[in-house]
Amino acid sequence: MIKIKNIYFLFFIIINANTFAQRNLTLEECQRLAIDNYPLIAQYNLIDAATEFTLHNISSVYLPQIQLIGQATYQTEVTKLKLKPEIQKYIDQINNLFNTGFSTETFIETMPKDQYKAYLEATQLIWDGGQSAAGKRVVRTTAEVERQKLNVSLYAIKQKISDLYFGILQIDEQRKILDLYYSDLKEVEKTVQSAVNNGVAMTSDLNLVQIEFINLEEKEIELASVRTACLSVLSAFIHQNLDDSVFFEIPVYYSEDISADILRPELTLIQRQRELFNAQKRTISAKNMPVLGLFVQGGYGRPALNMLDAAWQPYAIGGLQFRWNFANLYNRKRDLNLIENNLKILNVQEETFRFNTNLEMSNLTPAVSKFKKLIENDSQVIELRTQVRKTAESKYRNGIYQIKDLISDINAENFAKQTKSIHYIQYLKSLNDLKFAQGE
Repeated sequence: MIKIKNIYFLFFIIINANTFAQRNLTLEECQRLAIDNYPLIAQYNLIDAATEFTLHNISSVYLPQIQLIGQATYQTEVTKLKLKPEIQKYIDQINNLFNTGFSTETFIETMPKDQYKAYLEATQLIWDGGQSAAGKRVVRTTAEVERQKLNVSLYAIKQKISDLYFGILQIDEQRKILDLYYSDLKEVEKTVQSAVNNGVAMTSDLNLVQIEFINLEEKEIELASVRTACLSVLSAFIHQNLDDSVFFEIPVYYSEDISADILRPELTLIQRQRELFNAQKRTISAKNMPVLGLFVQGGYGRPALNMLDAAWQPYAIGGLQFRWNFANLYNRKRDLNLIENNLKILNVQEETFRFNTNLEMSNLTPAVSKFKKLIENDSQVIELRTQVRKTAESKYRNGIYQIKDLISDINAENFAKQTKSIHYIQYLKSLNDLKFAQGE
């Protein structure tokens, strides 16, 4: 009695150990892991970093700009004083009368033709016409566009994971049916073995049953091979090692009602691109505004501010700067027309995407209803096939039915069960595809 209790206790430990070792995975978890581990996800941080660097660079235009400038020049002419004709005439008379050579150069030093200057200049922007604010808006909107492009790419990953996940579910359902088929064959084998032992059946009948076991094993090998391949790809996506101990939960959809509103990330991307073009419009307007700033300049040169003084002297100058570049007006209209054309292209892309998505949803909606109806019919077929199989077994026991006909009836019942399981997974996948197309 103690030994029996020990055996039961050991059996209980083994069962519970397998239960705790088994890991359950859901479709949502696989999709989340695939997105979290996809290499493209790292680009989000890179976009954020690049955006911050660019914004800081734009903001730096309001920091004082300091530059050191030096120049050395040689010119063919310098500034000279020119006397009025009546004064020059008077000087000429004096020169002729006293035989002298008075001129303006006699009293005023002539500037040298080689001139030198070195100065430090600081400028402070007061208002740039809104260019920096418009530029920041473009940078932020561009970053949003890039992020949304990543969202679109990662959203496509969800569909790939769904295909793999439902492929595995379909294989698992078929394997369950094969297990049931194996159990049925074992019962048939017992029946045939008994009939052979009693001399009412031939050994060839038992051979036909054994052939079915071999065929069953081949189907199991094929399914296991495909499942291993799917697990390998899924493992690479989610960065986890998956084996046959992993149990994939069947998704539960509590409602078949799908909203008519399309919530796909592609539409959000189009909206972000539209916002970017509108931000670029503001940049064009800001470029045509005047710029106001302060400046101060201090240096050392020959000449300094006094052009008539040829000595080396320090100097300083400061004031208010006002600039208005009208050259941007030449292309303003064409630039705005180009943006308007791009906006029209976006509108066409959005209309096309909505049309194709609605068309896809229109094709998927009947598929959901179709598989749901097929499942109902499959249930009726299975019930009828089960009755036929039971009758065939009874006939075989009574010696009025051949073993090949019995096996044919068992195969037909098994095929009906497989068909229902396949239709059920296809129903769930079509419903998932419909939700994916809508953007839920």
